[in-house]
Amino acid sequence: MSHSFASKAVNYFLDLSLPKKPPEDISFMNPYSGKETQEIIKRFFQKYFSDTKKRIFIFGINPGRFGGGITGVSFTDPVALREQCKIDNNFGYRKELSSEFVYKVIDKYGGAEKFYSHYFLTALYPLAIIKNSKNYNYYDDSELLSFMKPLLVESIKAQIQLGADSRFAVSFGKKNAKFLQQINSELKIFDKIKILDHPRYIMQYKRKKLDEYIDNYLDILS
Repeated sequence: MSHSFASKAVNYFLDLSLPKKPPEDISFMNPYSGKETQEIIKRFFQKYFSDTKKRIFIFGINPGRFGGGITGVSFTDPVALREQCKIDNNFGYRKELSSEFVYKVIDKYGGAEKFYSHYFLTALYPLAIIKNSKNYNYYDDSELLSFMKPLLVESIKAQIQLGADSRFAVSFGKKNAKFLQQINSELKIFDKIKILDHPRYIMQYKRKKLDEYIDNYLDILS
């Protein structure tokens, strides 16, 4: 267990700390600082990642406050954690749009166990970013982006050590892909970056075409 994907991931996430001197009006939230989240992280990774297999990395942006920002598990709200991952928790019953879509994909793929044996869902930056009490993305303004660039590079470098398959990585969101591609061209980690529309965008604006988007995800991932 000492060098499994699970043990490296648990060490990484539980060791994260808040960045110093962020731009004015910006604050960071560390989902991994709470006791229950730490327990959930251990249970989740031990359940699905207790091996040394490499995974295809799927990068989101940075966690929102109500999905991964609560559970610590990327794109996994408390309901998905309970119902799909079979990990009981006391985080309530609030659903989150991105999580709903992602678990529709996971369900059609063959379920959480099969999915997580091949893929690792994460974020380019693992902490939640907040401005004026609202979720904020690392690229939403230029001052924040220049502050975030070294943090993004550091985050990717550390996360690929968990066990990244270098054939390709996937970006959720086109803007996110732009920065992943930039960093990848500097660090030369992945042979290719594949781009998918962000789950939240699909759920907010393309709900009528949900099945098409799910099939598209499964095509790209395979």
